[in-house]
Amino acid sequence: MLTSTYTLVALSVEQTTARAALQSLLDELCALPGDFGTLAAGRAAGLCAALRQVYENYHWRKLDKFVVPALRRSTAAADALLAELDGLSGEAASAMDAAAACVGAGDRPVPRVPFCGAVERCIAALRRRLEREESELFPLARGTVGLDAWFAIANQMLAHDACAQEKRGEPARPGQLSAVAAPRAAAPDVGRRPTPMSAAH
Repeated sequence: MLTSTYTLVALSVEQTTARAALQSLLDELCALPGDFGTLAAGRAAGLCAALRQVYENYHWRKLDKFVVPALRRSTAAADALLAELDGLSGEAASAMDAAAACVGAGDRPVPRVPFCGAVERCIAALRRRLEREESELFPLARGTVGLDAWFAIANQMLAHDACAQEKRGEPARPGQLSAVAAPRAAAPDVGRRPTPMSAAH
C-alpha cells in the first residue's frame, strides 16, 4: 500500500471511530431513565468512566501524535486553529470533570440534570472539534505539510501499528513492513488527495 494512501485511510478510520464512540455515549445517555430527578450512582459512574475513556482515546489518535506536530513545524498559519481546537478539548475536559463531580465518591444518587448536561457538553465539544478537524485542519495540512513530511508521518504510523500488533501478539499484516521501507519516490502528492473523511466513503 502506498504510504500516503495508508495515511489518509488511517486518519479516516480514526475520525469514524471517534465519531461512532461519541454517538454510542450519546445513545447511552438518552437511554437513561427519564422519570426520576436522580440516577443510580453505579450507572452514572459507568457512563462517566466510558466518557473519560473516549476522551483519552481521542487524544491518543495518530492525528495528534504525528500530523499535528508536523503541521506545527510546517507553518505558523496553523497556530490559531490549533489553539481553538485545544480550547474545544479544554471545554470537553471541564465538562467531563463536572460530570465526575456529580458522581462523587459515594453511592448517593446522582442529580440527573447537571450530570446529563455535563456529559452532553463534553460530547458536543468533541464533536465540534472533529468537525473542525475535517473541514479546516485536514485541508490546511494537505496544503502546507511537505511530501517528505507526509512520507515520514506514514512511516511513523506504520511503525506504530506494527509495534501495537507485536504487543498484542498479532502477526504483521502482509505488506506492512515493506510499506514502511517503501522508497520515497513511491509516495504520490498528498496535497492533491481528498480529505481523510472523503477517502473513507
